Amino acid sequence: MTILDELKWRGAINQQTDEAGLSDLVKEKAVGLYVGIDPTGDSMHIGHLIPFMILKRFQLAGHKPVIVIGGGTGSIGDPSGKKSERVLQTMAQIHHNEDAITAQMEHLFGQDGSFKIVNNYEWLSKMSLLDFLRDYGKLFNVNNMLAKEVVASRLEVGISFTEFTYQILQSVDFLHLYQHEDVQLQIGGADQWGNITAGIDLIHKIEGSEARAYGLTIPLMLKADGTKFGKTAGGSVWLDPEKTTPYEFYQFWLNQDDRDVVKYLKYFTFLNKEEIDNLAQKVETQPEKREAQRRLAQEVTSFVHGKTAVTEAENISKALFSGDVSALSASEIEQGFKNMPSVDITAEVRNIVEWLVDVTSIESSRRQAREDITNGAIRINGEKVTDVNAQIDPSAHFDGKFVIVRRGKKRYFLARVK
Repeated sequence: MTILDELKWRGAINQQTDEAGLSDLVKEKAVGLYVGIDPTGDSMHIGHLIPFMILKRFQLAGHKPVIVIGGGTGSIGDPSGKKSERVLQTMAQIHHNEDAITAQMEHLFGQDGSFKIVNNYEWLSKMSLLDFLRDYGKLFNVNNMLAKEVVASRLEVGISFTEFTYQILQSVDFLHLYQHEDVQLQIGGADQWGNITAGIDLIHKIEGSEARAYGLTIPLMLKADGTKFGKTAGGSVWLDPEKTTPYEFYQFWLNQDDRDVVKYLKYFTFLNKEEIDNLAQKVETQPEKREAQRRLAQEVTSFVHGKTAVTEAENISKALFSGDVSALSASEIEQGFKNMPSVDITAEVRNIVEWLVDVTSIESSRRQAREDITNGAIRINGEKVTDVNAQIDPSAHFDGKFVIVRRGKKRYFLARVK
């Protein structure tokens, strides 16, 4: 099975410019290929991850991936997928974003020299306006550019000349990489088809019609209910652990619909066909065990955050389910209780009734606090407390940073020691 055969099995190919030609090429040599990303933010989200998973598969198959950080194109703005003009960022913000995304790429692809990261600012910034118009603008027909979906979709609301020229700049990227990095294949999302084919046309005009340059796009990822993949009620699922904790990341994958989980196993994991087919069978015969979802969460979280993050996420999940939070680390508390009701407290030792009412307002009155305590409805740091004369010492657990209260069976509260 070639890499292209594998991608077909995984349902990861939307369009190809020359299927037979690309198939021959991957059999002949280690192919140079690239995916680009503009530094519009300081982290990728899981939607960005989709084409880079394909790039990673080519890397593992022995090919030569190149990642283009769009320091140049990012200062212009890609109209793809946008209904209005992007807000231009300062160069300082772009450089900050470049550094953050580069670090994420190095984490995902390793540092063994089997891939390369380049920044298109290096060549685009050296081009004068006259060079741009004479060397490249002359080769692009406006009628053809207007017919590209990425532009045509914006004509009714309007598109600036700046964003209109984006496809020329992306085409220049492909040409530059073809000439200097032996890159013959560009991969992108379905909305990048027009930009990719424009790049191939430019290569053929400059290097000759026999130049072997190819494009491949990935299908638009939709959930079984027809909604866009990668969004939650809280917004995007980020790769940056400060924006989306590894526990939240793990939970996102664990909570996937039975109708979607096999597709996501194919897209986002490196499990082989036999393993995925086995998990698919369990979705049909033992859906209540959610084994496929658990394996999906383990594999993707490990790839993005490492194996330790998987262990921590599973520890948090187990503790929250059982109510025994005493064994969690301070780091795990920070992740697992991020979105739960919280209050800031001091490290002062107080009587439990006073603490629940006066310090944290977890209980509405001292009478209610005493009733809940004597009825066994209050747990402090995982331990049931039934003595109304007990003392709360915030420095006693979790490195003196937190006190966890559970009232009843499911209501958790987090007290942060300041």
